[in-house]
Amino acid sequence: MVSTLGVAVVGFGWMGRVHTQAYQRVAHHFPQLSVRPELVTVAEEVPGRAEEAAAQFGFASTTRDWREVAKDPRVQAVSITAPNFLHREIGVAMAEAGKHIWIEKPVGLTAEDARAVADAVARSGVRGTVGFNYRNAPAVAYARELIASGGIGAVTHVRIRLFSDYAAHPEGALTWRYERERGGSGVLGDLASHGVDMARFLLGDITSLAADTAVFIPERARPTGATAGHTRATGGALGPVENEDYVNCLLRFASGARGVLEACRVSVGEQNNYGFEVHGTKGAVFWDYRRMGEIAVSRGTAYQDQPVSTVFVGPGHGEYAAFQPGAANAMGYDDLKVIEAHNFLRSITDGTAHGPTLEDAVHSAAALDAMSRSVEQGAWVSLA
Repeated sequence: MVSTLGVAVVGFGWMGRVHTQAYQRVAHHFPQLSVRPELVTVAEEVPGRAEEAAAQFGFASTTRDWREVAKDPRVQAVSITAPNFLHREIGVAMAEAGKHIWIEKPVGLTAEDARAVADAVARSGVRGTVGFNYRNAPAVAYARELIASGGIGAVTHVRIRLFSDYAAHPEGALTWRYERERGGSGVLGDLASHGVDMARFLLGDITSLAADTAVFIPERARPTGATAGHTRATGGALGPVENEDYVNCLLRFASGARGVLEACRVSVGEQNNYGFEVHGTKGAVFWDYRRMGEIAVSRGTAYQDQPVSTVFVGPGHGEYAAFQPGAANAMGYDDLKVIEAHNFLRSITDGTAHGPTLEDAVHSAAALDAMSRSVEQGAWVSLA
């Protein structure tokens, strides 16, 4: 028997739209789900934006105050897609109100914030998941299985990259993303958080790290009105960019493997260049997000001059079969969020965690905090 679940979205910028579309699509791709999300309300403080969302997507009601969502008995689950500095307050409030939460990374500004939300979820007995969507790519699921099975031998080292140009233009507006008080860390929280989660998902726990960061565009113009996404601003007063444009980090894993994580938000010529290369004693595996349905694999006993083969993922790899019937048909970013919605709803219905949890967010945030300490101290920092 199929039941309905009242859901709300708090914060309706681009990510709020992505969550909403995922709720609307999830039953089409996962018809076996025993629950169907019902769009109850959307909360957004920018005048008119919530009403536009309701008109387009069919939310039953709107509000400018997210606290009304916490008090709404129709709402059983909440997507938290508001700016980073609001994650802790909203996440704790929703969990304490008995609402299941699907919250975007990095879950606050610090590991302390992420821990506060995780503890509230644990105390309240609700389910929670986090927006580490790149681990949902079927090729990544295949890579994890290959690594875990010893298909490339014992992992020796990994390189994870997350390069983008969304902040490369010097006229990019000085939004909350560039402020310590509201955005927290810069590219650390935005992109490196995904990198840390990917590293742990593929290779296990990180025990220590050493990092270096830089700000390459030190000033930006303040916006004169409401912003969404990565908008430009000219003519406004200049203000300082307070958080990182770039980070590189050396990693040591509990397994003994070594790693390099590099992320940048101002990489001219790079559009969502995300991926990894994992090397083992008998082979290697390579993935590029921009060719999401492909994975390059080298395995065997030749060692030297061993060839690399391209595998086109298909049914049997992760959740690919929910979207396409045969290998090499393309999937996209929004599909990964549909998988995330499916895992969230499945966690609610069967009481078992599926996908990344709030504890994963705490581990990621702890690594980001350690990166900042490493930069301050000029030294390796332990996560043990």
